[in-house]
This record gives sequence, structure tokens and C-alpha cells, in this order.
Amino acid sequence: MKRSSTLFLKIAVILIGVPVLALCLFLLPQIAGEANEATRRGSDLAYVVYGILLIMYITTIPFYFALFQAFKLLSFIDKNEAFSELSVRALKKIKNCAIIISGLYVVAIPFVYMIAEVDDAPGLIIIGLVMIFAPMVIAVFAAVLQRLLQEAIDIKSENDLVV
Repeated sequence: MKRSSTLFLKIAVILIGVPVLALCLFLLPQIAGEANEATRRGSDLAYVVYGILLIMYITTIPFYFALFQAFKLLSFIDKNEAFSELSVRALKKIKNCAIIISGLYVVAIPFVYMIAEVDDAPGLIIIGLVMIFAPMVIAVFAAVLQRLLQEAIDIKSENDLVV
């Protein structure tokens, strides 16, 4: 594979991380400030918003770890080490991070339901479900790639032993 295509993918990985960082630095603190104002006015719903915000901040840890693993995987491809145990481990870590993210958003769904119930906004539940199923799709895709790569490595090692 040419380095230009992996360079493009590395730039894409970086560009995927930038909006999430901007969200964490600018939008989520603004939402927390509005929830703080609601707490001062006596709204108990603000604590639900704090729960969702906490989960969103926690999910950034496995998200950025998975992006780092994707960056490492692209580096292995650049070094012609795509068919190695290091690549399989990177895919396994990406899969585990996606599962963790989905699990955290499963925990957040009751909070989202409470807000949707109060605001009469059923679309929030759909957004919450998308936040669960998108990482699960990534986890399944990474698991399939991991298995295929492991089988290719096994076949390659068998062929090396035969020759």
C-alpha cells in the first residue's frame, strides 16, 4: 500500500479526534453551566444532565485510545508489518474500546429517557441508541478484521514452515 493512502488515513484519524476534543472543551462545559443554573433554580433534572455529561467525558478516554491504536495500525502498515501480532492486538484493543463506549452509553440511556420524558422529545432516545449501535458496528468490524488477520498470519506461518 502506498504511503500516501496511509497518510490520508492518518490525517482522517486526526480529523476525527478534533471535533470530539472541541465538543469536550467548548460545548459540554456550556451544557454543564446551563445545568448548574437549573440547579440553582431548583430543578432536579440538572443532576441527570450531570450524569450524561460525566458518561460523555468518560467515553472520550476509550475513544482516543482507539484512535491511537488506529494510528499505530496505520504505522504498522507503513512499515510492512500489517500481518503481525501487533496489528492483531491493535484491532483487539479497538474492538474492546468500542465495546466499552457502547456499554457506557447503555448506562446513559435511562438518563436520556428521563430528559426525553420531561422535554417530550422522543428523538433523544433515537440519538442515544445511535450512540450505542455505532460503536458496536465498529466493534464487530474490528472483530472480523482481527479474525481474518489472525487467520492470514496463521496461513503465512504454515507456509513459512513448509518452505
